[in-house]
Amino acid sequence: MPQQSQILVHARLLELSREFGRSQWTILGEGNTSGRIDDKIFAVKASGSSLGTLTEIELTHCYFDKLLPLLDREYVADQEIEECLQASRVSETSLKPSVETFFHAYLLTLPEVNFVGHTHPVSVNQVLCSPLRDSFATERRFPDEVVCCGPISLLLPYEDPGLALARRIREGVEDFLREFKKLPKVILLANHGVITIGPSVDSVRVAMAMTVKAAEIFVGAHSLGGNVAMPAAEVVRIENRLDEEYRRKILRL
Repeated sequence: MPQQSQILVHARLLELSREFGRSQWTILGEGNTSGRIDDKIFAVKASGSSLGTLTEIELTHCYFDKLLPLLDREYVADQEIEECLQASRVSETSLKPSVETFFHAYLLTLPEVNFVGHTHPVSVNQVLCSPLRDSFATERRFPDEVVCCGPISLLLPYEDPGLALARRIREGVEDFLREFKKLPKVILLANHGVITIGPSVDSVRVAMAMTVKAAEIFVGAHSLGGNVAMPAAEVVRIENRLDEEYRRKILRL
């Protein structure tokens, strides 16, 4: 693998992971991050490690082709899942990858997706653990939410973390792509957390930060009598404005 590519991915992943941890969007061993090294290998947070204090040794390199075939099997026993995670490691001395490595492997095969971030922010989970989560996903409250998170987020029902969740995410992303002809920037997991994907660490960071901001506004608006969403026509207008497209390019979104 190109050494320069590995060094760059590691540096950016550590930067992103520690920022997520410092922001209190994860505590203890919550959440995970990943980055594609090349077409065969990606780096992912090791199981049990903390994003806020993540070190290079806690980034485990995994083979895509050791993980992806399990998504197509109807039933896989827990022991085989465990063995697959261990066998996916490029080096046998590396730490065990996160149980959510399966969805990272899938998402990193999507066009122009080079980095993935997953966190459990309190403000977002307040919404995702409430009956208001559908409107949070399908509506937008302010222009920069459209610019950074897209005009709509993908909301998925709760699923068992691990292989089952990876299958659910793949199904949801493929349905979203068929309907909207583009990938979601934000994937909301009911009763769980949020995933952001993109071509750069900046795109993952910005989408995550804006989702947290949107959730805080959403909760606050409802405490003041109810959320007032942007008109749908204005969401479309912001999404397609030339100056906003230019800004997305500058911000590497």
